[in-house]
Amino acid sequence: MISEDQFKEEIKLIIANAIREDVGDGDHSSLACIPDSATGKAKLLVKDEGIIAGVDFAELVFYFVDPSLKIDVLIKDGAPVSHGDIVFYVEGSSQSILKAERLVLNAMQRMSAIATKTNMFVNLLKGTGTKILDTRKTTPGIRALEKWAVKIGGGENHRFALYDMIMLKDNHIDFAGGITKAIDKTKNYLKETGRDLKIIVEARDLDEIKEILKSDGVYRILIDNFNYEDTRKAVELIGDTCLTESSGGINEKTIREYAECGVDYISSGALTHSVYNLDLSLKAV
Repeated sequence: MISEDQFKEEIKLIIANAIREDVGDGDHSSLACIPDSATGKAKLLVKDEGIIAGVDFAELVFYFVDPSLKIDVLIKDGAPVSHGDIVFYVEGSSQSILKAERLVLNAMQRMSAIATKTNMFVNLLKGTGTKILDTRKTTPGIRALEKWAVKIGGGENHRFALYDMIMLKDNHIDFAGGITKAIDKTKNYLKETGRDLKIIVEARDLDEIKEILKSDGVYRILIDNFNYEDTRKAVELIGDTCLTESSGGINEKTIREYAECGVDYISSGALTHSVYNLDLSLKAV
Protein backbone atom coordinates (compact mmCIF):
# COMPACT_ATOMS: atom_id res chain seq x y z
CA MET A 1 0.00 0.00 0.00
CA ILE A 2 0.95 3.63 -0.40
CA SER A 3 2.48 5.65 2.43
CA GLU A 4 0.40 7.45 5.05
CA ASP A 5 1.39 10.81 3.56
CA GLN A 6 0.31 9.71 0.08
CA PHE A 7 -2.97 8.45 1.47
CA LYS A 8 -3.66 11.77 3.23
CA GLU A 9 -2.95 13.60 0.00
CA GLU A 10 -5.46 11.39 -1.83
CA ILE A 11 -8.10 12.30 0.76
CA LYS A 12 -7.35 16.02 0.37
CA LEU A 13 -7.77 15.72 -3.39
CA ILE A 14 -11.08 13.89 -3.00
CA ILE A 15 -12.46 16.58 -0.70
CA ALA A 16 -11.31 19.49 -2.85
CA ASN A 17 -12.69 17.96 -6.03
CA ALA A 18 -15.99 16.93 -4.46
CA ILE A 19 -16.61 20.42 -3.06
CA ARG A 20 -15.67 21.93 -6.42
CA GLU A 21 -18.10 19.59 -8.16
CA ASP A 22 -20.98 20.20 -5.74
CA VAL A 23 -20.63 23.87 -4.76
CA GLY A 24 -19.26 25.49 -7.91
CA ASP A 25 -19.57 29.27 -7.61
CA GLY A 26 -21.79 29.03 -4.54
CA ASP A 27 -24.54 27.21 -2.67
CA HIS A 28 -27.22 29.57 -3.96
CA SER A 29 -30.05 27.79 -2.11
CA SER A 30 -28.43 28.67 1.21
CA LEU A 31 -27.13 32.06 0.09
CA ALA A 32 -30.64 33.05 -1.00
CA CYS A 33 -32.41 32.47 2.32
CA ILE A 34 -29.88 32.10 5.16
CA PRO A 35 -27.92 35.13 6.42
CA ASP A 36 -24.12 34.93 6.47
CA SER A 37 -24.18 35.45 10.23
CA ALA A 38 -26.69 32.66 10.97
CA THR A 39 -25.46 29.78 13.11
CA GLY A 40 -26.99 26.39 13.74
CA LYS A 41 -26.50 22.84 14.89
CA ALA A 42 -27.13 19.53 13.15
CA LYS A 43 -26.92 15.86 14.05
CA LEU A 44 -25.82 12.86 12.01
CA LEU A 45 -28.74 10.46 12.44
CA VAL A 46 -28.56 6.72 11.71
CA LYS A 47 -31.64 5.21 10.03
CA ASP A 48 -30.22 1.74 9.47
CA GLU A 49 -28.05 -0.94 11.08
CA GLY A 50 -24.40 -1.68 10.41
CA ILE A 51 -20.86 -0.47 11.01
CA ILE A 52 -20.36 3.30 10.92
CA ALA A 53 -17.49 4.61 8.80
CA GLY A 54 -16.43 8.03 7.60
CA VAL A 55 -16.63 9.95 10.87
CA ASP A 56 -13.00 11.03 10.65
CA PHE A 57 -13.53 11.89 6.98
CA ALA A 58 -16.55 14.02 7.87
CA GLU A 59 -14.43 16.01 10.31
CA LEU A 60 -11.93 16.68 7.52
CA VAL A 61 -14.72 17.85 5.20
CA PHE A 62 -16.22 20.20 7.75
CA TYR A 63 -12.78 21.62 8.52
CA PHE A 64 -12.07 22.09 4.81
CA VAL A 65 -15.34 23.98 4.31
CA ASP A 66 -15.07 26.03 7.50
CA PRO A 67 -12.34 25.56 10.15
CA SER A 68 -14.54 27.28 12.73
CA LEU A 69 -17.15 24.48 12.71
CA LYS A 70 -17.22 22.40 15.89
CA ILE A 71 -17.86 18.66 15.77
CA ASP A 72 -18.85 16.62 18.82
CA VAL A 73 -18.32 12.93 18.00
CA LEU A 74 -20.46 10.46 19.96
CA ILE A 75 -19.75 7.27 17.97
CA LYS A 76 -16.37 6.56 16.40
CA ASP A 77 -15.48 4.83 13.13
CA GLY A 78 -15.83 1.06 13.26
CA ALA A 79 -18.55 0.94 15.90
CA PRO A 80 -21.84 -0.91 15.34
CA VAL A 81 -24.85 1.41 14.99
CA SER A 82 -28.61 0.98 14.80
CA HIS A 83 -31.67 3.02 13.86
CA GLY A 84 -31.95 6.19 15.92
CA ASP A 85 -28.31 6.48 16.95
CA ILE A 86 -26.70 9.92 16.75
CA VAL A 87 -23.11 9.71 15.50
CA PHE A 88 -22.09 13.34 15.95
CA TYR A 89 -23.25 16.93 16.24
CA VAL A 90 -21.83 19.74 14.13
CA GLU A 91 -22.26 23.38 15.12
CA GLY A 92 -21.40 26.73 13.58
CA SER A 93 -22.24 28.64 10.41
CA SER A 94 -25.51 27.32 8.96
CA GLN A 95 -24.31 28.02 5.43
CA SER A 96 -21.09 26.06 6.04
CA ILE A 97 -22.94 23.06 7.49
CA LEU A 98 -25.21 22.91 4.45
CA LYS A 99 -22.31 23.32 2.05
CA ALA A 100 -20.61 20.25 3.53
CA GLU A 101 -23.77 18.19 4.07
CA ARG A 102 -24.04 16.26 0.81
CA LEU A 103 -20.38 15.27 0.60
CA VAL A 104 -20.44 14.09 4.21
CA LEU A 105 -23.58 12.03 3.68
CA ASN A 106 -22.60 10.56 0.32
CA ALA A 107 -19.21 9.49 1.63
CA MET A 108 -20.38 8.19 5.00
CA GLN A 109 -23.28 6.21 3.55
CA ARG A 110 -21.01 4.40 1.10
CA MET A 111 -18.11 3.98 3.51
CA SER A 112 -20.45 2.57 6.15
CA ALA A 113 -21.91 0.10 3.65
CA ILE A 114 -18.41 -1.10 2.71
CA ALA A 115 -17.32 -1.34 6.35
CA THR A 116 -20.50 -3.28 7.18
CA LYS A 117 -19.98 -5.81 4.38
CA THR A 118 -16.28 -6.16 5.20
CA ASN A 119 -17.08 -6.76 8.85
CA MET A 120 -19.54 -9.50 7.88
CA PHE A 121 -16.79 -11.27 5.90
CA VAL A 122 -14.31 -10.81 8.75
CA ASN A 123 -16.76 -12.49 11.13
CA LEU A 124 -17.29 -15.37 8.70
CA LEU A 125 -13.51 -15.93 8.68
CA LYS A 126 -13.06 -15.97 12.46
CA GLY A 127 -10.89 -18.84 13.65
CA THR A 128 -9.47 -19.68 10.22
CA GLY A 129 -6.38 -17.45 10.11
CA THR A 130 -7.44 -16.18 6.67
CA LYS A 131 -7.73 -12.43 6.09
CA ILE A 132 -10.04 -10.57 3.71
CA LEU A 133 -8.56 -8.24 1.08
CA ASP A 134 -10.13 -5.60 -1.13
CA THR A 135 -9.27 -5.10 -4.82
CA ARG A 136 -8.92 -2.29 -7.39
CA LYS A 137 -12.62 -2.72 -8.25
CA THR A 138 -13.44 0.64 -6.71
CA THR A 139 -15.38 3.74 -7.71
CA PRO A 140 -13.14 5.96 -9.87
CA GLY A 141 -12.01 9.04 -7.98
CA ILE A 142 -12.82 7.85 -4.45
CA ARG A 143 -10.66 4.73 -4.11
CA ALA A 144 -8.96 6.06 -0.98
CA LEU A 145 -12.32 6.40 0.78
CA GLU A 146 -13.42 2.91 -0.13
CA LYS A 147 -10.15 1.31 0.92
CA TRP A 148 -10.28 3.33 4.16
CA ALA A 149 -13.74 1.86 4.78
CA VAL A 150 -12.43 -1.69 4.27
CA LYS A 151 -9.84 -1.07 6.98
CA ILE A 152 -12.50 0.34 9.30
CA GLY A 153 -14.55 -2.81 8.76
CA GLY A 154 -11.63 -5.01 9.82
CA GLY A 155 -10.33 -6.01 6.39
CA GLU A 156 -6.94 -5.42 4.80
CA ASN A 157 -5.99 -3.39 1.78
CA HIS A 158 -4.52 -5.03 -1.30
CA ARG A 159 -2.30 -2.79 -3.44
CA PHE A 160 -3.67 0.73 -3.77
CA ALA A 161 -3.12 1.09 -7.49
CA LEU A 162 -1.00 -0.07 -10.41
CA TYR A 163 2.13 1.64 -9.13
CA ASP A 164 2.65 0.25 -5.62
CA MET A 165 2.79 -3.50 -6.32
CA ILE A 166 3.44 -5.86 -9.24
CA MET A 167 0.52 -8.14 -10.06
CA LEU A 168 1.04 -10.47 -13.02
CA LYS A 169 -2.41 -11.58 -14.11
CA ASP A 170 -3.51 -13.77 -17.02
CA ASN A 171 -3.22 -11.03 -19.67
CA HIS A 172 0.23 -9.96 -18.48
CA ILE A 173 1.38 -13.58 -18.60
CA ASP A 174 -0.08 -14.21 -22.05
CA PHE A 175 1.29 -10.96 -23.51
CA ALA A 176 4.73 -11.67 -22.01
CA GLY A 177 4.88 -15.16 -23.51
CA GLY A 178 4.31 -17.25 -20.38
CA ILE A 179 4.68 -17.29 -16.62
CA THR A 180 8.45 -17.73 -16.37
CA LYS A 181 9.14 -15.06 -18.98
CA ALA A 182 6.75 -12.65 -17.22
CA ILE A 183 8.45 -13.19 -13.85
CA ASP A 184 11.97 -12.92 -15.27
CA LYS A 185 11.14 -9.75 -17.19
CA THR A 186 9.54 -8.28 -14.06
CA LYS A 187 12.57 -8.97 -11.88
CA ASN A 188 14.85 -7.44 -14.50
CA TYR A 189 12.61 -4.39 -14.75
CA LEU A 190 12.64 -3.88 -10.99
CA LYS A 191 16.41 -4.20 -10.89
CA GLU A 192 16.94 -1.81 -13.79
CA THR A 193 14.56 0.82 -12.43
CA GLY A 194 15.65 0.50 -8.79
CA ARG A 195 12.12 -0.23 -7.59
CA ASP A 196 11.34 -2.38 -4.57
CA LEU A 197 7.87 -3.76 -5.32
CA LYS A 198 6.34 -7.03 -4.21
CA ILE A 199 5.36 -9.50 -6.95
CA ILE A 200 2.06 -11.35 -7.03
CA VAL A 201 1.44 -13.91 -9.78
CA GLU A 202 -1.94 -15.29 -10.80
CA ALA A 203 -2.36 -19.01 -11.49
CA ARG A 204 -5.20 -20.49 -13.52
CA ASP A 205 -4.51 -24.14 -12.74
CA LEU A 206 -2.22 -26.43 -10.78
CA ASP A 207 0.30 -26.67 -13.60
CA GLU A 208 0.73 -22.90 -13.49
CA ILE A 209 1.23 -23.11 -9.72
CA LYS A 210 4.08 -25.58 -10.33
CA GLU A 211 5.65 -23.29 -12.91
CA ILE A 212 5.44 -20.22 -10.65
CA LEU A 213 7.20 -22.18 -7.90
CA LYS A 214 10.23 -22.67 -10.16
CA SER A 215 10.96 -18.93 -9.87
CA ASP A 216 12.09 -17.23 -6.70
CA GLY A 217 11.13 -13.74 -5.58
CA VAL A 218 7.34 -14.21 -5.77
CA TYR A 219 5.62 -12.67 -2.75
CA ARG A 220 2.16 -14.18 -3.19
CA ILE A 221 0.39 -16.57 -5.57
CA LEU A 222 -3.15 -15.70 -6.58
CA ILE A 223 -5.14 -18.94 -6.79
CA ASP A 224 -7.82 -17.70 -9.16
CA ASN A 225 -11.18 -19.39 -9.76
CA PHE A 226 -10.09 -22.75 -8.32
CA ASN A 227 -12.58 -25.17 -6.79
CA TYR A 228 -12.16 -26.26 -3.17
CA GLU A 229 -10.25 -29.46 -3.94
CA ASP A 230 -7.76 -27.79 -6.26
CA THR A 231 -7.34 -24.89 -3.81
CA ARG A 232 -6.31 -27.36 -1.11
CA LYS A 233 -3.88 -29.00 -3.53
CA ALA A 234 -2.46 -25.59 -4.48
CA VAL A 235 -1.92 -24.63 -0.84
CA GLU A 236 -0.15 -27.95 -0.22
CA LEU A 237 2.07 -27.43 -3.27
CA ILE A 238 3.00 -23.89 -2.28
CA GLY A 239 3.64 -24.68 1.38
CA ASP A 240 5.77 -21.99 3.00
CA THR A 241 7.37 -20.86 -0.27
CA CYS A 242 5.17 -17.75 -0.42
CA LEU A 243 1.80 -16.42 0.64
CA THR A 244 -1.46 -17.60 -0.92
CA GLU A 245 -4.59 -15.75 -2.00
CA SER A 246 -7.90 -17.09 -3.30
CA SER A 247 -10.16 -15.03 -5.52
CA GLY A 248 -12.86 -15.33 -8.14
CA GLY A 249 -16.54 -14.97 -7.29
CA ILE A 250 -16.12 -15.88 -3.63
CA ASN A 251 -19.13 -14.76 -1.58
CA GLU A 252 -20.57 -15.09 1.92
CA LYS A 253 -21.77 -18.64 1.16
CA THR A 254 -18.39 -19.92 -0.02
CA ILE A 255 -15.80 -17.81 1.79
CA ARG A 256 -15.55 -20.01 4.89
CA GLU A 257 -14.86 -23.18 2.91
CA TYR A 258 -12.18 -21.45 0.83
CA ALA A 259 -10.58 -20.20 4.03
CA GLU A 260 -10.59 -23.72 5.44
CA CYS A 261 -8.50 -24.78 2.42
CA GLY A 262 -5.66 -22.97 4.20
CA VAL A 263 -5.14 -19.82 2.12
CA ASP A 264 -3.60 -16.77 3.77
CA TYR A 265 -5.90 -14.28 2.06
CA ILE A 266 -9.18 -14.09 0.19
CA SER A 267 -9.74 -11.08 -2.07
CA SER A 268 -13.21 -9.85 -2.94
CA GLY A 269 -14.20 -7.09 -5.32
CA ALA A 270 -17.71 -7.30 -3.86
CA LEU A 271 -16.52 -5.43 -0.76
CA THR A 272 -16.49 -2.23 -2.81
CA HIS A 273 -18.48 -2.81 -5.99
CA SER A 274 -21.61 -4.50 -4.60
CA VAL A 275 -22.90 -2.65 -1.55
CA TYR A 276 -26.06 -0.78 -0.62
CA ASN A 277 -25.58 2.54 1.13
CA LEU A 278 -26.31 2.73 4.84
CA ASP A 279 -29.17 5.15 5.43
CA LEU A 280 -27.94 8.28 7.23
CA SER A 281 -29.30 11.83 7.54
CA LEU A 282 -27.96 15.17 8.69
CA LYS A 283 -30.78 16.94 10.53
CA ALA A 284 -30.96 20.43 12.00
CA VAL A 285 -31.58 20.51 15.76
